[in-house]
Amino acid sequence: MARTLEFYYDYGSPYSYLADTQVEAIAKRSGATLVRKPMLLGGVFKSTGNASPMAVELKAKWLVADVPRWAQHYGVPFKFNPFFPVNTLALMRGAAAAELDGSFERYHPAVYRAMWAEGRNLNDMNEVGKVLSEAGLDAAKIGRRIQDQDVKDRLKATTDEAVARGVFGAPTCFVDGLMFFGNDRLLFVEKALKGEL
Repeated sequence: MARTLEFYYDYGSPYSYLADTQVEAIAKRSGATLVRKPMLLGGVFKSTGNASPMAVELKAKWLVADVPRWAQHYGVPFKFNPFFPVNTLALMRGAAAAELDGSFERYHPAVYRAMWAEGRNLNDMNEVGKVLSEAGLDAAKIGRRIQDQDVKDRLKATTDEAVARGVFGAPTCFVDGLMFFGNDRLLFVEKALKGEL
C-alpha cells in the first residue's frame, strides 16, 4: 500500500531546509507521496509553549555548528543567514497562496534557496519581491494574495492542524500517524514509509 509522507515546515527553520533537500528522494525511494505542509512555526511555539533554539544560548551555539555539518553530509549548499531570525509570516502565507494558485513548485525552492543558500534578507519585502521575480513569479500578485482571507485561513488551519497532531517544532514528518521530529529522524521516516518500523 502506497504511503504518504507529510512534511510540516517553516522557511525560518534551517533544519527544515536541510530535511526539505532530502524528503523528495526519500518519498521516491519508498514509492510514497510527499505532501508539504507550510505552517507558522511561531504559532506552533506560542500554542505549545516551545521556543526557538536560537532563544537558548547553548542551543544556538550548537545549531550554528551543527547545521553546516548536515549540509556538508547531504552535499547541499548552505549559508547561515546573517539576517536570521526572520519573521516568516509573509513567507509562509506566500507558500499557502502558491499552493492555492498552482505556483508552489517555483515558489518553494526559490524561498528556501534565498534563505539558506544565498543568505538574503527576507525580512525586507522588496528583497522578497526580487527573489520571487527572479523565479519567474508575479511578486506583486503574491504580495496582494498574502492579504486574502483564504490564504490566511489556509495557513492558520495547517498550523492548528499541526498543533492538534502534537507538533512542537520543525521539521516534523508524519507517516501513517507516526510522528518524527527533526532532520535527524529521516532515517526512521524512510523505514516507516517502507513498512520496516
